[in-house]
Amino acid sequence: MATLTYVYADQTAVLGPLATYAEPHAYDLCSLHSQRLSAPQGWSVLRLAPDPATVEPTHDDLVALAEAVREAGRQVPEEPTDTPRLRIVRPE
Repeated sequence: MATLTYVYADQTAVLGPLATYAEPHAYDLCSLHSQRLSAPQGWSVLRLAPDPATVEPTHDDLVALAEAVREAGRQVPEEPTDTPRLRIVRPE
């Protein structure tokens, strides 16, 4: 997967790693489309290789995932049974 952006002044299409935030003129492409990308006539395509250090999950990524799983696995506290419940009665 890759993110495509354009530099109109340089007539260059830039294909790089997935963006971490949304840009109005950036387009995320699947692997197949990023490999097949071609630019308009007269334009060049600049393909930026991803940083190998970011390809594998980092320690922080794994810790965040473990915390999310732990949080999701916590039991939801039950409501006390002595709490009065609101009953809606509709007129007939």
